[in-house]
Amino acid sequence: MAIRKNKEIYRTEGLFYHPSFVKREEKAEIIAWLQTLFPIWEMRYSEHNPPPAGDEQRQLKRPVYWLGNWQFACLNYYHPPKGIHNRCVRAEDYPQVLKKMLTVIEGITKSHFKRNDVPKDWTLNTCLINFYGSSIDPVTGKKTDQARVGDHKDFELGPVASVSFGERAFFQFVLGKKDLKNNIVKEFWIDDSSLQIFGGELYKEKAFHRVQRVENKLKNPFKLNVEYFETRRINFTFRYVPKEHIIDYKNLPDELRSDILPYMEQLAQHSEHFRQALRSPL
Repeated sequence: MAIRKNKEIYRTEGLFYHPSFVKREEKAEIIAWLQTLFPIWEMRYSEHNPPPAGDEQRQLKRPVYWLGNWQFACLNYYHPPKGIHNRCVRAEDYPQVLKKMLTVIEGITKSHFKRNDVPKDWTLNTCLINFYGSSIDPVTGKKTDQARVGDHKDFELGPVASVSFGERAFFQFVLGKKDLKNNIVKEFWIDDSSLQIFGGELYKEKAFHRVQRVENKLKNPFKLNVEYFETRRINFTFRYVPKEHIIDYKNLPDELRSDILPYMEQLAQHSEHFRQALRSPL
């Protein structure tokens, strides 16, 4: 079931994995660029999107940053076919090093995947950057490992590509509910500087995926602008959102602008894009 030869390029229908895709100089440039960002902590719910019955307000397990468009948690993310409007707020463009890399990744995708698994206008125009590691109690300094993600799907249309840096992560595709035994479709370790692309009926539409754990062997956390968090793995998840579903902040309904205003103001402290978004007349 597992990909055992992690140091080799792996290809199968719906899945592509390259263990050392990113060149050393590209990685150095990307990490230097990451050090200019100020990732934020988001809350899952908001005033106009309160927790459902039986749930409660909570902070996400890791700081995040989005490129292309920002899918704020309290806007419920992008979820076709019904959850497509007012979910994707226009965000900063990719740096040049990522643009060059995506040209290669998109070429690999179009040559590896079936034509009907890649939408007509598909392009990897949005990216979620997840920072995996341990939260740090600001009073006691105690670290709590939060480097995992439970079963979920990425609902954006077409194949999804991810690039990872840092410690290895144990990744699984699973079918059905969490408590079912023998529901693992495939599992393998995600390496530093690797590329994974998945799509198609099995891996994208039927299976859920999850990060079970992230190793902590190197003891060499990234030096980033994130308070009270020690990052040991960074993952870029590139996806596709049709351009007609990407909206400017000023065009959101009033109550949704109000819900994400604190995040926009926080981002604007370090980003000209978000400063301009807040200045634009409604």
